[in-house]
Amino acid sequence: MKVRVHQTSPALLDVKANLEEVIEKIRKGGEEGVDLAVFPELALTGYFVGQRYHEVSLTMDSREIKTIAEATRGTAAVVGFIEESPAMNFYNSALVAVDGVIAFAYRKLNLPNYGVFEERKFFASGKFLPVFKLHGFTLAVFICNDLWHPSLPYLGVTQKADIFITLFNSSEGSMGDEFSNINTWGIINTFYSRIFGVYNICANRVGEEGLNVNPILKNADSDGNVVSLTQDVKCDRQTYHFWGGSEIINPYGKSIAKAPLHETAAIEAEIARDLLRRKKVLLPYLRNDDPYFTHRELERILYGK
Repeated sequence: MKVRVHQTSPALLDVKANLEEVIEKIRKGGEEGVDLAVFPELALTGYFVGQRYHEVSLTMDSREIKTIAEATRGTAAVVGFIEESPAMNFYNSALVAVDGVIAFAYRKLNLPNYGVFEERKFFASGKFLPVFKLHGFTLAVFICNDLWHPSLPYLGVTQKADIFITLFNSSEGSMGDEFSNINTWGIINTFYSRIFGVYNICANRVGEEGLNVNPILKNADSDGNVVSLTQDVKCDRQTYHFWGGSEIINPYGKSIAKAPLHETAAIEAEIARDLLRRKKVLLPYLRNDDPYFTHRELERILYGK
């Protein structure tokens, strides 16, 4: 199966421009024999959407989502976006579309809410970890912070996932000067491939975005009504640089395709069933794994049963 990862630089809050780019890349890939196109987290909106998250959200029956699905005829795609549910909840989601049909939207389960990250302030958490089938493989989708919680990848492999699709938006300096996102993501992505014997298709973005780091004050009249923005108060902006480095890792933990840092790029690789089989024969880590034992122990730990 031929997979292509698109390391894009989405324009913040410009769904129209980002959508056009995604559609073009999906269609071109389909014409060139690509079986699966993968885009980063929030590829249709950019990351630091702030209070405007609802302005760039899409429902599953929107024209934009239907257009993406239509573009996947003869191929498949996973695309990060902001989803608005019928109940008007908002999710950091990944659309999965296969051969012109919407399969589902995976909703990010573990939302960060520390440092510069405010996702839990705007988004609801997902409730399920579904998998899907493509060309005889089973694939599980994860979004960024999901991979920092080992229980979620485990739930993927208990559903016999052969391939992880990891979408993220990682920038330099967002976790402080003493922590390297680049090094840490390299460890995380490789770890799951080696331990679980799966391919890991990892899509990060590039580009720069600014984040307001102090609020804009407002004037008010004697009744407390806002009348104007304060003219002499400026809002500091911290610029974050998304580093890219998207990669495709094989079941032995070897990077078989890697994008450059800080540049838009597309990388691709062939996913081989034979290599998956050889790893399972040589290092059958999961042969004796018992999810029923895990379930019983969780019941004991959580409920004293």
